[in-house]
Order: sequence, then C-alpha cells, then structure tokens
Amino acid sequence: MKRSEIFFSAMQLPIDIIMITLAALSAYYVRNIPQILALRPKLYDLTLGSFMEVVLFVAPIFVFIFALEGLYQMRTTRRFWQEAYRVFQATSLVLVILIVAIFLKREWFSSRFIILAGWGFTVLYVIAGRYLIARVQRYYLLAKGMGVHRVLLVGTNGKMQAMKRYLSSHRELGYKIVAQVSGVSLHQIKEIREKKGMDEVIVCDSTLTDDEHEKLLDYCQINNVSYRFIPTTLQTARVSMQVGILNGEPIIEYHHTPLDGWGKVMKRIFDLVAGSLLTLFALPIMGAIALLIRIEDGDGPVIYLNERVGQDGKKFFVYKFRYMQWRWCTDRANPDYEVALKYEQDLIKTRSVRQGPLYKIKDDPRKTKIGAFIEHYSLDELPQFFNVLKGDMSLVGPRPHQQREVDKYNEYHRRLLTIKPGITGMAQVSGRSDLPFEDEYRLDVYYIESWSLWLDILLCLKTFKALIRRRKN
Repeated sequence: MKRSEIFFSAMQLPIDIIMITLAALSAYYVRNIPQILALRPKLYDLTLGSFMEVVLFVAPIFVFIFALEGLYQMRTTRRFWQEAYRVFQATSLVLVILIVAIFLKREWFSSRFIILAGWGFTVLYVIAGRYLIARVQRYYLLAKGMGVHRVLLVGTNGKMQAMKRYLSSHRELGYKIVAQVSGVSLHQIKEIREKKGMDEVIVCDSTLTDDEHEKLLDYCQINNVSYRFIPTTLQTARVSMQVGILNGEPIIEYHHTPLDGWGKVMKRIFDLVAGSLLTLFALPIMGAIALLIRIEDGDGPVIYLNERVGQDGKKFFVYKFRYMQWRWCTDRANPDYEVALKYEQDLIKTRSVRQGPLYKIKDDPRKTKIGAFIEHYSLDELPQFFNVLKGDMSLVGPRPHQQREVDKYNEYHRRLLTIKPGITGMAQVSGRSDLPFEDEYRLDVYYIESWSLWLDILLCLKTFKALIRRRKN
C-alpha cells in the first residue's frame, strides 16, 4: 500500500465529517429562509446549540455506516459513480435509522424538514468532497507519479497481452508495467526489482507448477510485494474468497498481512496514543536510571545509539540506556572503538549462548552494576518509546537486529523486515531472548499474518508479566 493511498484514503474520514456537519447546518439555515417558512411554517423553535448536539451524536453513525458499506477501502483509483451510489445507499440507511429512532423517542428530535433536507445535502456534499479528493489524487498520480504501482507481468499468453495493453492505455488506474517475463526465474525477477523497482506481481500463466507459484509467492512475501494472479475457470471456482475484476478478468490477490491500509493507520494511532502515555509514565524511572548510570560510570553518554535494521531494510538508531562500561561500547564515538569491537567479537565466539544469526553473551563482563540490573529487567529499552513516537519502531513487532545479524539471515528470514520492528512481540512474550531464532522467526511470522489491534493490546499486557520473569542466562 502506497503512502499516498493511505493519506488520501485517511483524508476521506475528516472530509466526510466536515461535509456531514456542513450538510446539517445547510438544512438548519435553509429551514429559516422566508420563502421556505411561507410554504411550511415552523411548528417549534430549535436553537443552534441543541441542533449541534444532535449533529455530534448522528455524525459517528454516518461514519460507521459508511465503513460498513466499504466507503473507506484504500484504493489508488475509485469509480466515481459506483462510489456516489454507495454514498446514496449509506446515507439513506442512516435516514431510515433516524426515522425509527424519532418514532421511538419523538421528543428527541421532530423536524421532518431538517431530516429530509439534511439527507439530501449530505448525499450532495459527501459526494462532492470525495470527488474533490479523487481529482486531487488523480492529478498527483498522473502529473507527479505519486502512488503509481510498479507491476511485473508473469506470462505471455493472450490474456496477459490483453492485460498489458489495458494497463498501458489506462494510466489513471495507477499501474506502471516495469517488465514482462515468460516464467518464474527468481534471479531475473530480483534483477528487475533492483533496477526498476517492483510493487506488484500479476501472474497469468497456466503452465506454472504449484512449486513455481509457491516459490514466487514466498519471494513476494519476503520482499513485501503484492502477489496477484488471474486464475483459470477451475481455480476461480475453488477459491473461497471474493475476487476482483480487472479488464474483465477475475484477479485474486494474496494479502501478506492485515498490517496494510487501515490496519497500518490503526496501529500507528495505537502506537502514538499508548506510546505517549507509557513515555509519560516512564519519565521518572528513566530520569533515575540516567542519574545512576552517570554516577557509576561518568564517561560516555547515558543513552547509547545502537544501529539496527528496520522495515524494508532501512537502518535507524535504537535508543538504549548504556548498560556497559563506556570503554567497551561498540560506538564509533568511543575513542577505543576498534579495541571494543574486537573484544566483543571474541566474547561472541567464546560466550554466545544462541545459535543462528543472533548472539547473546553469557555473563557479559562489560556490564556495570546498574547496567546488569536494568538489562536484566529490560529497563535499558525504555528510551525506545521515543523510537516509537518518531515512527522508527512500533510498540509490538519483530525485534530489530544489527546489520551483521541480518547478513546471516536465510532469504526467508527477511520477511521479518516487511513491517516495523517492535519493542515487544510474540517472541519476547513467549520466550524472550532464551528462544531459538527459528522459533522466534515462526512466532513473528504468525504475528505478521495474524495481526489485530486486540493482539497488540494483549501482547503489551503480557509483556509486563514477562519483564518480571527471571532470564535463564
């Protein structure tokens, strides 16, 4: 999902609320036009304040019904008349709900004119607002290339040639064909992705075997590339899911994670709200830890910047309290950096208790006394709340690893890099650093595929219990 798609789709919500409010106000003031009063005199006076209280109650109902009608789906392009019809349907449904509510509780609100006029204005204004958003998005798509999906076509049969002509002649759909290949050669596909970029793969080749489909799907999942295919008639009949239509052909898309579209928006809102509250709660604790670190080892910074690999392989600095003596920190600001790095490498060879790409040094002699305590209870990671607020990390997700650890990944391990890393996660709650890397990987992949907001909340709550559990090493 492109950032521009998320932005324009997210903009629909506040624009809808603004338009619903404007529609209500328009109906209220139209009611007071002299010509209208001559046709239908007011039976009672309704103050603007009382009316706005009703509007504030009704607006969320509109948004909820709009969501149920699929009006907040994230798509690069939208068919205007289909969307306008959905707005009409959803607004009419809200009208019915209001009529029933007024029938049951008449003293709540009794102006039939305002209700009908508000319904008409809402349909008109919401459609106008969405048309404006669509035009602006279309402009940036065609003029600036913002939100364009780079597509690789796999297959050279008649259906795929027709699809290629269709996408090439309809730029407003937001697709740019970067290449077309006749089979699944991962080496060739990797070269195309490195040279031209790739956001989606569309497959239409009935000669591909199940193994080739699975191999290509695995590659797409690892590299966060959308995988879609145009099935045969038999394949379509066996699929128990809704399929889309593109150029008259059914097209099926595999979703790698719910953390796309609105899922990404909800997770970011949760990170900002919960992260802000946790940061405020932790500030006194962080202040005390910083003071104790400074008292025991006055050399070097209190906060240690540790470079890690984040989403899509982008590097960033994780904030951690320094739990070891400054002279042994592998920080380039350390005058003895080379000596400290060599010492760490020796410790990894002789004392690491983990197998695979990750390491964990048992009885690390570099720790200070306060450092051993805060590292034991993971208090050294409290400054990472600021990473969450910055957007480098999430509260929940796979742990970020160092580049030298990522370099030892198998290819399938890189799927961990398709979402933001987290302070805590499935692996930390289930086994913390004692867990074998392959088991940690499987738990993190389960999280990626099964994400929900409730799962994030549950893992955050379980983390407090995990923090007080004594580590084995």
